This record gives sequence, structure tokens and C-alpha cells, in this order.
Amino acid sequence: MSDLIERWVRPEIRGLSAYQVPAAAGLIKLDAMENPYPWPDALRREWLDVLCDLPVNRYPDPRGAALQQALREAMGVPPGQGLLLGNGSDELIQMLALTVAAPGRAILSVEPGFVMYRMIGLYAGLDYVGVPLREPGFTLDLPAVLAALEQTQPALVFIAYPNNPTGNLFDVAAIERIIAAAPGLVVIDEAYAPFTDASFLSRLGEWPNLLVMRTLSKMGLAGLRLGYLVGPPALLDEIDKTRLPYNINVLTQASVTFALHHRALFDHQSRLIREERAVLYRALAAIDGVHPYPSDANFILLRLPVGRASRVFTALKGAGILVKNLDGGHRQLADCLRVTVGQPEENRAFVAALIAALERL
Repeated sequence: MSDLIERWVRPEIRGLSAYQVPAAAGLIKLDAMENPYPWPDALRREWLDVLCDLPVNRYPDPRGAALQQALREAMGVPPGQGLLLGNGSDELIQMLALTVAAPGRAILSVEPGFVMYRMIGLYAGLDYVGVPLREPGFTLDLPAVLAALEQTQPALVFIAYPNNPTGNLFDVAAIERIIAAAPGLVVIDEAYAPFTDASFLSRLGEWPNLLVMRTLSKMGLAGLRLGYLVGPPALLDEIDKTRLPYNINVLTQASVTFALHHRALFDHQSRLIREERAVLYRALAAIDGVHPYPSDANFILLRLPVGRASRVFTALKGAGILVKNLDGGHRQLADCLRVTVGQPEENRAFVAALIAALERL
């Protein structure tokens, strides 16, 4: 078997680790940037009535026309811009990478950033260029990014806005400079749009190479796996050629369309999360030795005293709370954990467990 793998599996794939999702049964789950609020029972019953009538023996609408129209209306997609659906934003990243992939071409992003830009780029055979963010505030190093653009001429640039895992928004003027200087496509990844008022969606059309990508996972529909890409129709027509047939199943199409007709509920939940984010940030900032970073997303990055993050992570898990351990994943994230903003009682339990762990360790 080892000979077979060595002969046929690409070296860059052998060198990767598969994306790991930890088991969370029985734990307060604050590791994956999900909306912690369930649907009300009355809405669930209405939703199930919709699902009962679906012809699951038939293939779904290949383009999701009704869903696209609902997205355009609910999300304010600018007139004249194209819209492309993906099985989460991950599939859209893959489609973008496959569209531009060729020997010697590269994807560029900033680090620390969303790991799937690098991983999917490598899957597609692209080189990956990561430009470090400036410390201590994880801000864009504009001269370094512009120099990397000039030197590597990337086919694709990803900028998460707000950034994951740091939670901050980058300077708008700096992003404008990057879009203008980039030789290839620039994708502004607005996965956390429900938790900030900043967006480039309304600015589509100002640059011919600008695309905006979003997901509905953070809004409260993570289990349905839907992402969408907005940009010039001619560009999206080319990217669409890499989409697998029927990529958005009939249950997701009907469920998301239904949910978007009840957008007010999810907007209310997003406002609750924003309010709780501020409460949680203040509580973390009051703990000696803990440095939380300001966030425009639905999570908070926090740095702990040197050498204690992994031990605290284990202690939190032992107390029934699962967060994301970023220590060891990137040099700029040493001693860092990332916590999703949960419901008030979940956040209080996390803070109490964190204080107890720091006192013991």
C-alpha cells in the first residue's frame, strides 16, 4: 500500500493533514462560529410542512432559481451582478481555485487567516503565498502585500473581512489598493457579514476583478451548507463551469428559501450575538493575564499567559466546554484560543471555567 501511495498520491497531498473536526457530544460547543440559537418550535413546524411536499426522488433545480431570487432580495445583491451558489463557501473556494489553476500560478492571502485558502489551493495544484499580518493588532501590512502581488502575480487573492481567526476588519483604503494592484481575481470573503456593518457588496462593479463571497452558516443555517458568490456575470459564467451538477440539494434549496422569508428572526439573533460579544469581551478583558482581541465577527480571539493555552484548552474541555485551540497552528497565534459567542449562559459558563483553569494551572 505504501508503494501505491508513494507512486500515485501527489507529494503536496501526502504532506497535508486532513481537516479535523473534534467530537462535541455533551459539550457546550463554542469552537465553530455557529449561531447558538435554535429555531422556534412554531417555525420548525411550518418548515417541516414545506419539506413534506418536496419531490426527493427528483434531482433539484440545477441552478436554484427560486433560492437565487430569495437571496438577491434578502441580501441586497446589486442589480446586474451575477450570483453563484456553492455547498458552503468551501466549495466556492474550490471552484475559484479550479477555474484559475495552471502550473506556476498562485493564490495569495494573509496570515493568520482561513486555512482553507491554502489547503484548497494546494489541492488544485496552485502555489500558496501567505503574507504575515502586522503585530500586535493583526493589521494589514500593505507594503508587504503589494510587494508580494508584484513579485508573485497571483491568479487569486482572498481577503477575509472580518478576518478569521483574528476577528478584525482590515483598513478599507488598504483593501482598495490591493484590489487595484492585483493582476487576478480578488475575493472579499464576508462570511461574518451578519455581525458587522462593513461590506464590499454594494461596491461590486467598481473594479472588474472584485468578487464577494458569503455563507449562510454563521447566520444560523450551518447545517444546510450554503454559500454564494457575487460578481461580474461574465466571470461567474466561467467559474460556473467547474461546479458539479446539482451541487445544492433539494432540501437545502427549499429550507434556505423558507428561512430567508423569515429573515427578521435571524437578524434578531445576530443582534443578540453582537450584544453578547460585547459582554463577553468585557468579561475576558477583566481577567488578569487574558488579552482578548476586538472582534467584528461572532467569535473572540484571546491570548493567554505564555505556555498555558493548551493546558487551559484541556481543562475547559474537562469542564464540558469546547473552544478552538490555535496554539501551535501559526507562530502569531502562540498561546491563543478562539471562542465562539454563545448564548448568555454558555458565555458565563465559559468565563467561569476559564478563570478556574487559570487559577489552577
